[in-house]
Amino acid sequence: MGITSKSDGSGITTVTVDYPPVNAIPSKGWFELADAIREAGKDQSTHVVILRAEGRGFNAGVDIKEMQATEGHGALIEANRGCAAAFSAVYDCEVPVVVAVNGFCVGGGIGLVGNADVIVASDDAIFGLPEVDRGALGAATHLARLVPQHMMRTLYYTAKNVDAQTLKHFGSVYDVVPRAELDACALKIAGEIAAKDTRVIRRAKEAINRIDVMDVHTSYRIEQGFTFELNLAGVADEHRDEFVATGKPRANK
Repeated sequence: MGITSKSDGSGITTVTVDYPPVNAIPSKGWFELADAIREAGKDQSTHVVILRAEGRGFNAGVDIKEMQATEGHGALIEANRGCAAAFSAVYDCEVPVVVAVNGFCVGGGIGLVGNADVIVASDDAIFGLPEVDRGALGAATHLARLVPQHMMRTLYYTAKNVDAQTLKHFGSVYDVVPRAELDACALKIAGEIAAKDTRVIRRAKEAINRIDVMDVHTSYRIEQGFTFELNLAGVADEHRDEFVATGKPRANK
């Protein structure tokens, strides 16, 4: 359980997230995930990283129950810093990162996927940001890398989900397969990348990041600033408390 990393000798390092029951990652886990991805990229024997998850879904974001059970705002700050670290680790990884999304990918999961290089998904995968229903903001930066601008705004304001087939239509998901075939699908595209000259691929990753039109680090930090404003106003705590108590979003005021 937790974050594990395994190399298969062919240049592919697989990082697996396993936090039952829904892969809501605690604060410490986000930093551990960031470390695992960074270390994989630094290892010259790694040509490509696969990021995958065990269990019901790929990622349910931060562990809100941990946040609400902790006195003060320490857990909130650590969760925000941890998410930023993990998202950046995926984006800045020295080799391409292939994400294999099963089931649900919401909240912080969008940050991971939106910063990846290649996305494959199971045919039951859904993607979304429930942030506004939690009294928070964030990862619009990364959702905007998956869908067109107005779709991003609609999904963000409504907290609705979008399925993997729709993202494939938009061109952000490379392939959609039955869940039983997901790992094999990720390994296939990862193997194709790993077979290339890693010296060239590493420079290609750096070059693509340098010409990227979006500064993902700064834009995500700006979003987090508004989340902290909602916390200072007490709004976010109201929504998180309601979620912890009922498991459902708080009614609009």
